[in-house]
Amino acid sequence: MHRLLMVGLLLCLSYTLHAQSVQERHWLEPAPAYSSTRFWTVTGGMSATFGGALVALNEYWYKDYPRGPWHWKNDWNGWLQMDKAGHVFNGYFFSYWVGKMYRWTGMPQRKAALVGGSVGFLMLSSVEWLDGYSTQWGASAYDLLFNGLGSGLAIGQELAWQEQRIQLKISAFPQSIPAGLEERTRSLYGTTIAELVLKDYNALTVWASTNVASFLPKDHWWPKWLNVAVGYGADGLYGAEENRWCSSGDCPPNAFIDRSDIPRLRQYYLSLDVDLSRIPSRKPWVKTLLGMVNLIKIPAPALMLDSDGQVRFYPIYF
Repeated sequence: MHRLLMVGLLLCLSYTLHAQSVQERHWLEPAPAYSSTRFWTVTGGMSATFGGALVALNEYWYKDYPRGPWHWKNDWNGWLQMDKAGHVFNGYFFSYWVGKMYRWTGMPQRKAALVGGSVGFLMLSSVEWLDGYSTQWGASAYDLLFNGLGSGLAIGQELAWQEQRIQLKISAFPQSIPAGLEERTRSLYGTTIAELVLKDYNALTVWASTNVASFLPKDHWWPKWLNVAVGYGADGLYGAEENRWCSSGDCPPNAFIDRSDIPRLRQYYLSLDVDLSRIPSRKPWVKTLLGMVNLIKIPAPALMLDSDGQVRFYPIYF
């Protein structure tokens, strides 16, 4: 779950780099030719931010858990693969935005996509190195795989179409908590809005938002900004592999809490979305802002099918 916190750090970096240029508006657009000043601004800022993020993760997360020899762990069965959906999104998000920042330096688009995707993948996947020393987790080959799938999606679209026709997005909305599980929910998922968006698997939905117009002939009628989105979410997750957990450290038989009565459900969604990057504007700062907000799925009507076969329609789903 902690890996999703890295998304906020890169957003802050992106905003900071662009905010530096508000007083010189031409900086908001890619340089017409390679600029070493911009290159080292991006590289230095990214290195400092990411280095600080790793130190912060080690200091405020990993040090509270026991460590041992570096090892792998098979975590495929955890959280109904919601964490893997998060890794695909993270890989896509990091690779896309790092590529955008290197494109801003004047680097050619294809090269920026390859450099950005590779750097984004390495940045995100380096967290597995810390996981590998933790007895609580262990490095996950599946995490690396799904990081790579997200990065590949960002790179591949830039190379094939010079644009992102299929964008990965997220949304989150608070879910009702079963009676008696308030403390368990707080310990797993936190209480703040940021924690809700970044780590609450019961509230989070990961979307593949497709720009239909970009696949149609030029004389199409479909609005250029209107997307069709499919999403994946889950509900009833109060343990990694089952809703049964130990209430104390030494786990005597009478310390187990069993809430297997709560079904663990996969949820599949179909909805509409807005591609904010395709809304026309003559102001570079507006384009930049819309592009940054575009990682969030816009609330819209949605159809949901869960793994129990239940179908539900939401007039507005976020």
